[in-house]
Amino acid sequence: MKFKAPTWARPADIADLLKLSVPIAISRMSVMLMSVTDAVVLGQFAPGQLPFILNSWLPIGVSIGMGLGLLLGVQVLTAELGGIGRETESGRIFRRGFWFAVGLGVVLTLVIYVGAEPMFKWLFLDIAPASEGLTGSDPQMVAERTSEVTKIMSLGLTGFMLSSVCSYYLEALRKPLMVTVVMYFGVAVNLVIDLALVAGWWGITPLGAEGVAWATTGSRWALTIVLLILCAWFTPALKRSPKGPENERRRQLAVGAGTAISNVAEWGGFNSTFIIATWISLAANTVYGYTFQIIGLAFMFYLGIATATSVRVAEAYGRKNETEVRDAGRLGVAATLLTGLTLGAVFMIFGDPMARLLVNGDAVMDGVHLATAITSLLFLAALVTLFDGLQAIASFAMRAQEIVWLPSVVHIASFFVLMIPACYWFGVTQGYGAKGMMIGAALSCAVAGISQWVLLETLPRLRQRRLMAK
Repeated sequence: MKFKAPTWARPADIADLLKLSVPIAISRMSVMLMSVTDAVVLGQFAPGQLPFILNSWLPIGVSIGMGLGLLLGVQVLTAELGGIGRETESGRIFRRGFWFAVGLGVVLTLVIYVGAEPMFKWLFLDIAPASEGLTGSDPQMVAERTSEVTKIMSLGLTGFMLSSVCSYYLEALRKPLMVTVVMYFGVAVNLVIDLALVAGWWGITPLGAEGVAWATTGSRWALTIVLLILCAWFTPALKRSPKGPENERRRQLAVGAGTAISNVAEWGGFNSTFIIATWISLAANTVYGYTFQIIGLAFMFYLGIATATSVRVAEAYGRKNETEVRDAGRLGVAATLLTGLTLGAVFMIFGDPMARLLVNGDAVMDGVHLATAITSLLFLAALVTLFDGLQAIASFAMRAQEIVWLPSVVHIASFFVLMIPACYWFGVTQGYGAKGMMIGAALSCAVAGISQWVLLETLPRLRQRRLMAK
């Protein structure tokens, strides 16, 4: 009997997904490469200072996640116009996103700059549970250093919001290679500043974690300027466009509102776990945090697939072709599972050299050999990436069909209601330390991934049945 491939696995569709997802994944990976570069330079010259960077990501990461969600409408609405051959009208979408990004970035910067110090004093001095690991590290110092790092990083938020608008817009116009090249320019700028301010090259006094924060802020603004120039030069971003439909402005914000809530839940949940790890000890935070650098880098592969799947689903949805919508989503899920198996094998085979690249092979904190401890967590890390990737692809595909709020409910339930208590229980109450934190994260991602995939398969099918019944 001759094997017949499913309709979602047509070679042309696979090629189209790869054409979009590979450049986007490489581009998105540059964002994580900045973080990994920071971690590697710190790991070689000042490994004990990583917790100050990781803890700062609670307010910074939540702000970035919110912005990425609220600005997603730039990509979705531009892709819809492209799907019906009207991409030349998309300038109004870009300009609306631009001004919103400016306002959002300025407000978030002010809030974080003013609120960082009282927030971290509350977290590390007022509510932290009694712990010999944290007490021995001086909670007052931890709060102060984290606050200073957070303030510096907040100065780059407006630049990040603007670069996100540009990236979304260029990718929706099927120009992802431009974004990729510029993002790696940002990685290079970040590395140069890291070597100067963290490693102390060229005779500059090393600043440790604060140097990393300045590197992140400086590189964000550098790539933002270049992306704005590209959008102005190579796209209809600044060209006059006809007035859009009456509800377009509302839709542009509404499409991303659910994503923003989901991102706040996911990023807030994940970044809250770094605080919990610090309550255990700075060593636990360092091991857990470096493991998440690997997870974050791997997640960029899934984010590329998710973004490409979102564009393909949005284009099919704009054409009102339910079969293509379904097949585009299923192809994204299949690509995710294959990627997860591949990355899991890489983690298992190359775990030890990966860990030693991140931290000095001889580095020890509080009696913990960091590289060995990181390697021991990579099996759990592989599970986290697989299920986190699955939930990302499924939720992106649903939002491209304007199914907004149910994915957000899953994110809140998984990454707030479940993950934070689970990580605390396994890591602190049960005393499993960094391993317990990873168990809690893996459990929460599994719930999120399976739930989002079930919704992706169920909701569009119900919508199609309702349409056929009319």
